[in-house]
Amino acid sequence: MLLSALLMSVGINSCLCVLFFILYSVLRKQPHNYEVFLPRRLADGTSKRRRNKVARYIPSVKWIWKSWRPSEKELMESSGLDGVVFMRMITFSLKVFLFAGIIGVFVLLPVNCFGDQLTVIDYADWSANSLDLFSVANLKIRSQWLWVHFGAIYLVTAFVCCLLYFEFRYIALKRIEHFYSSKPQPEQFTILVRNIPSTDGSSVSDTVDRFFGENHFSTYLSHVVIHRTSKLRSVVDKAKKLYKQVKHKKPVKKKPMRFFSRRDTPEGHYENVLQEMEQNIRLGQAEVSAPGKEVRAAFVSFKSRYGAATALHMPQSINPTYWLTEPAPEPHDVHWPFFSASFMQKWLAKILVVFACLLLTILFLVPVVLVQGLTNLPALEFMFPFLTLILSMKVVSQIITGYLPSLILQTSLKVVPPIMEFLSSIQGHICHSDIQKSACNKVIWFTIWNVFFATVFSGSAFYKLSVILDPKEIPVKLAVAVPAQASFFIAYVVTTGWTDTLTELFRVVPFMVSYIKRSFEPSDDNEFVVPPMRYHRDTPRVLFFGLLGITYFFLAPLILPFILLYFCLAYIIYRNQVCMTHIFYSFRFSPCRLSTQLRFGMQFMNVYAPKFDTGGMFWPMIHYTMIFSLVLMQAIAIGLFALKKMELATYLLVPLPVCTLLFNEFCRKRFMPIFTAYPAEVLTKRDKEDRNDPRMPEFYNNLVSAYQDPALLPLRFSGSGSRNDSLTSPLLSSSEV
Repeated sequence: MLLSALLMSVGINSCLCVLFFILYSVLRKQPHNYEVFLPRRLADGTSKRRRNKVARYIPSVKWIWKSWRPSEKELMESSGLDGVVFMRMITFSLKVFLFAGIIGVFVLLPVNCFGDQLTVIDYADWSANSLDLFSVANLKIRSQWLWVHFGAIYLVTAFVCCLLYFEFRYIALKRIEHFYSSKPQPEQFTILVRNIPSTDGSSVSDTVDRFFGENHFSTYLSHVVIHRTSKLRSVVDKAKKLYKQVKHKKPVKKKPMRFFSRRDTPEGHYENVLQEMEQNIRLGQAEVSAPGKEVRAAFVSFKSRYGAATALHMPQSINPTYWLTEPAPEPHDVHWPFFSASFMQKWLAKILVVFACLLLTILFLVPVVLVQGLTNLPALEFMFPFLTLILSMKVVSQIITGYLPSLILQTSLKVVPPIMEFLSSIQGHICHSDIQKSACNKVIWFTIWNVFFATVFSGSAFYKLSVILDPKEIPVKLAVAVPAQASFFIAYVVTTGWTDTLTELFRVVPFMVSYIKRSFEPSDDNEFVVPPMRYHRDTPRVLFFGLLGITYFFLAPLILPFILLYFCLAYIIYRNQVCMTHIFYSFRFSPCRLSTQLRFGMQFMNVYAPKFDTGGMFWPMIHYTMIFSLVLMQAIAIGLFALKKMELATYLLVPLPVCTLLFNEFCRKRFMPIFTAYPAEVLTKRDKEDRNDPRMPEFYNNLVSAYQDPALLPLRFSGSGSRNDSLTSPLLSSSEV
């Protein structure tokens, strides 16, 4: 790839950056776009769809410095610890590549440029030079300048490991601080108990109550037995959807809905439809709640956090297959379909997920092979001779080799996160946060394998398999293959990296959907849902660019300025998306009118609302991915120095990956226990504080029903003329439906 193709890609994407920033600064001010660019503010209920008509069309960059203003404490209050961890990941990467960029651009890049292994640099026409001239491939075998790269590898490894240690320690302490500062939460006092043994003549509820009343008599509070409600839940969801359509006077498909009843519903009488469905739902709730219909699992609550932790970590029975315990998720985070599946269904689902991931990996080789074909113009001319005249045009060849391959790969990757999220949802996780973490982990390794390794080893599938089956040759083969793809990954960072961050700012898909919906029907503020942060989509993307930067910082230092610029864009844009703005500076909000629906108090975010909070559990995944990136870089360096006949440097680099793995094991032993469970001194301290809290009796009363299945809660869709008895009196008002 020539430098001219890279410069063209940089020029195109720089123009896109400027255009997107201008469009965003104008479109975000339009009242009908608030639900796309400012949904969190609109959901608060205090924002008004009005602005000065002239100011609405004047581009402004005030949103950039406003996104810089909130402190980390304010971010914690609005987005939880997960939002802090995500932003710390970006600032960590900025620190790493600022340090590596100084070494790479001002030390390694000049050393590479003045090598003479390849052709001499054409100083008269810089754009005609190959990008390989700026890489380590331009240094001769046994060149003494390679010792500069050797020192840079040790320096960057030491710097990254020091940062990882301090970040891991900081997040661990933040996790404890977050626990101390949070109000009592149901999941802190509750555990999930599975494999409850059957007892003749006793229901599951009686068995649980008797067992924990006898063995945890001083701390046991209550329990909620779980039922299989998947069929009932689907009908409740249909009823809620129909209710919303009728409430907002939308066209409804005239199709009678049946559940436990075979009576046809007269068309057009939706009030009667809702009354009938309401009665059918009650019959369904009574059926699934009948004795013998329970799942042999229950949420068990305790009077103290320490009591819940004791029951969680202590074996409950002589038979280790009974009374299995695990932490309870947040009540709104529970993935209720998990409990409706049988053991055989869960086991088959796990096998299906493995085969589905393998199939997706194989199918994804098609766009990878297509991308590699586009980067090889001679091969294209050989396979398609009729394209020779078109490919000989300089502009066309630059677009095909520099911009189009990355664009195809980026488009193909868009479908991966939703697929992985679906596969994780059927894998047997009890909460949505675990589904997100599992999907995030799958997307990370899928991206590393299919984008990095499949692109690097761009030969046949048999060649890729031979690389795996001969592990002794992996460093050498990586040292040959990875530098050869440096130009492609530089273009990939410029095109895919920059474009992804801009589409995140512009929210292209929600914007298009909102525009199409407005074309057919008027917008309603009560209909839209504030989007949650998709960690399984954004975290792997950021980590992959971190892997590219660490891997190529000594091979092709030219990639570092583009990586650094990517993280600068990501920092600004994600601060805008996930950080809050004080109400005193936006939309003229009045503090006394602030809605009480927000979870985190007097501040709010622009776009994303936290759907759950794992307490920073994404950081270990980030840490391990960075360790893998370091070890991969060191393995490539060992192979490179072996190819360059630098025997002493090769031997001196061998201990580096070993030390990196030992450092990782030290961090795992030192900090992971805090992420696994809270220490006893932390739990007992909070329990002692709660003894003097006058709000605890009310909390315990709410805790009894906190884990009630939403499908079993009474609903009322009909009018006020309904009978006010135990069946019709709603626990969930129509505003909550």
